[in-house]
Amino acid sequence: MAQGSPELTLYNTLTRSKEAFAPIDPENVRMYVCGPTVYDFAHIGNARPVIVFDVLYRLLRHVYGADHVTYVRNITDVDDKINARALRDYPGLPLNEAIRKVTEKTANQFHEDVAALGCLQPTVEPRATEFVLARKDGKPDMVSMIQSLIDRGHAYEAKGESGREILFDTTSMTDYGQLSKRNLDEQQAGARIAVEAHKKHPADFVLWKESSADEPGWEASFRVEGAEVAIRGRPGWHIECSAMSAAYLGEVFDIHGGGLDLIFPHHENEIAQSRCAHGSRVMANVWMHNGFLQVEGRKMSKSEGNFVTIHELLHTEKFGGRKWPGEVLRLAMLMTHYREPIDFSVKRLEEAEAVLTKFARRLGEGDQSENAEVVADAFSCLTDDLNTPDAIRHMHGMSGGALRLAMDAMGLRPVVHDVSVGADTIAEIVSNRLALIREKNWAEADKIRDELLGQGIQLKDGKDPETGERVTTWEVVR
Repeated sequence: MAQGSPELTLYNTLTRSKEAFAPIDPENVRMYVCGPTVYDFAHIGNARPVIVFDVLYRLLRHVYGADHVTYVRNITDVDDKINARALRDYPGLPLNEAIRKVTEKTANQFHEDVAALGCLQPTVEPRATEFVLARKDGKPDMVSMIQSLIDRGHAYEAKGESGREILFDTTSMTDYGQLSKRNLDEQQAGARIAVEAHKKHPADFVLWKESSADEPGWEASFRVEGAEVAIRGRPGWHIECSAMSAAYLGEVFDIHGGGLDLIFPHHENEIAQSRCAHGSRVMANVWMHNGFLQVEGRKMSKSEGNFVTIHELLHTEKFGGRKWPGEVLRLAMLMTHYREPIDFSVKRLEEAEAVLTKFARRLGEGDQSENAEVVADAFSCLTDDLNTPDAIRHMHGMSGGALRLAMDAMGLRPVVHDVSVGADTIAEIVSNRLALIREKNWAEADKIRDELLGQGIQLKDGKDPETGERVTTWEVVR
């Protein structure tokens, strides 16, 4: 931990308490976050975990060093809709290649969208398709992990209505349900768990399912009760993240993150698979979940007419009749604590834009040195379970280099308005401002500086090293 840094505390969903964070290895702090399913463009709800865990990634890099944090965020490109489209559109290609062609546009758009939101790239971004079958590099894969579960008595083969399946036996795990706090006795048939005769228990879930002749699938075989069983099929949803996290972070790692909606069944079943396949006490020491998002006071859905993608917010006038800068979307998310529900609205975006405009003006004021002591209060808020709203409140009292340092810690940038003046005009304005400074008309000179900053142009005053005369340079603020 960096010298003088306050203790980092995080809320652990597993224990339902806020705890001091102690990494397994401070030289390699490891975090896994569930990424997007790239069937379609990412919606604004998908943006929240990406932004939240980007702030945590930045914080971990600050505390432990940029070279001592490994952040894995996967791409889910194994999905029945994706698979079907791949078979339909590219019938002559191997399945993985066909899927890559189907998802190339949406995956690229996701990367552009999150970059516009100010997010750093994760250390590794594995695709699920690359981890279905045994790999040449020997990293964990889904089929091998399923076999391990069979060998350890935690999985079984059964014949379902749509073909053969390998299922996880939830009764084989004595403490199944510890993350969601649901025990098997409480998990009776209902809306989330279908009663199917081929299952030993209604909560048992699919690890591998057979594909019909007209469905895409991977050729796989399993040893079940001493016999080789070939099942051309595809993996269940949960096994993907268990394999990919183990491949890059090991059998037990520090932090696993995602949305609140993933606690059950996805994360619960990840834990079951990983612990039972590896014989470990835990999968990750800390489980973190961001709260739900609604849009204009209602649950986001296409039927409600309030479903909006990140791309639409950035590039169209669908929401509030205008386009919104990525930095505004980011701050609008961070103005609410990550564990609280958030109402994403036009009003909220306008508030965030006003704050960033104020910050942009304050960046040119005061001491321009990056004085870490001045941002200590804001930084301590971040180390207290990512309390970004409190950190933002502290930032309202900052200016200059201290404000810039605090903004950088959360990946915030000033609002970049469309620059309506060309380089020649800016040069003329700068020349007029220098004349005002020579006349000691500081008020008018400051007004010009602030007006340009409001248009995304930041002026920097200095001295010519040879003549000692005042010179002013400018740059587009980003």
